Amino acid sequence: MDLTEVEATARAAHAGQTDKAGRPYAEHLQTVAEGVRRHGGDDEQIAAAWLHDAVEDDRLSRAWLEGAALTRRTKDIVLALTKRSGEPPEDYAARVLSTPGALLVKEADLAHNADPARLAVLDAATRARLTAKYARMRALLGLTGDGAAPAR
Repeated sequence: MDLTEVEATARAAHAGQTDKAGRPYAEHLQTVAEGVRRHGGDDEQIAAAWLHDAVEDDRLSRAWLEGAALTRRTKDIVLALTKRSGEPPEDYAARVLSTPGALLVKEADLAHNADPARLAVLDAATRARLTAKYARMRALLGLTGDGAAPAR
């Protein structure tokens, strides 16, 4: 699949889904993919950015992913970013760190999730909970600074 096909697949898979602020979910995927591209990510990482929540959100199955015309590296990044039920954050972070190319995609994901403008529309309790959650994950991943993602 080329990036145009990956984007179309991701948009179709998440059609009708909204984020916590009620925005179309595809906006999040596009922002993450653009963040990966802007910070030097390659096509495999950009493809993974488009698909990073598809399996986790049950929009596409693991079987679909394994059979898709994607590189093994893209599939591995998507699987690394797919949270597992009951999985401790430390285990999730370790998997991301051990998967080549996954950290840049996760950093772009966290940067958009923690965007103050995006969080501002949420109620105070949700905003505080998510801000702490994203800060903890950044710390577990060894990410510091303002969220600008260096190429990985």
